[in-house]
Amino acid sequence: QVKLVESGGALVQAGGSLRTSCEASGRTLSSYSVGWFRQAPGNAREFVAAVAYNGDTYYADSVKGRFTMFRDNAKNAVYLQMDSLKPEDTAVYYCAASPLARPRTINEYDYWGQGTQVTVSS
Repeated sequence: QVKLVESGGALVQAGGSLRTSCEASGRTLSSYSVGWFRQAPGNAREFVAAVAYNGDTYYADSVKGRFTMFRDNAKNAVYLQMDSLKPEDTAVYYCAASPLARPRTINEYDYWGQGTQVTVSS
C-alpha cells in the first residue's frame, strides 16, 4: 500500500511558477512509476507528466517545455515544477503511483493522492 499526499497548490498569476510536491509513505516510491494528473471543473481527469521507475520522464503536449517532473528518492517524493503558467492550467493536481513501466492512463495507476488546487489568474 502506498499513501500519497500532495501539497504546494496555490493561486498564481499567469506567467508565474509553482512547484507541487507528492510525498509517499508505506512503500519506496522509487519502485513505482509516478504520474501527475489534473482535473478542471467539468472536465475529465487528464495526464500531465510522469517519471517511470527507470527515471525517464514524459509529458503531455500541453505542458511540454513548461513543466518538469523530478524525484527525490531520499525524501521519498516527486515534484512537479510548473513554469510559464497559463489560466488553462487551473485544476486540481493529483499524483498517482503505478507498478507499470510507462503508464499514461488513469486505469494504469493503482494509488492516488487527494489532490492540490492550482489556480492561475489572468
